[in-house]
Amino acid sequence: MLPNREGQRVPEVTFRTREGDQWVNVTTNDLFNGKTVVVFALPGAFTPTCSSTHLPGYNELAPLFRECGVDDILCISVNDAFVMNEWGKTQQAQNVRLIPDGNGEFTAGMGMLVVDFSPS
Repeated sequence: MLPNREGQRVPEVTFRTREGDQWVNVTTNDLFNGKTVVVFALPGAFTPTCSSTHLPGYNELAPLFRECGVDDILCISVNDAFVMNEWGKTQQAQNVRLIPDGNGEFTAGMGMLVVDFSPS
């Protein structure tokens, strides 16, 4: 079981995102400081369960979260910005902000990065 990290700060990371045709750096301070944020992470964009259940569920529940004082809903995955943006479009996930953790820095800082280099 993972340790309880309640009350601990998230790792300070800069995410490389794309808005239109421009690169935009977004920091964890930009995303979290002074806000109430729901964060969920996924193993990958376009994966079956993430596409059929996880992302749509948070997208649908967004109004309820907002009623409870949540400022933003973030979905983080170890994918690049291009993949996350396209997945968001296909999912019509306008209520969830998709954050690419392309190099896994945030995920590693949270103690959640799984890397297996063993031969198959």
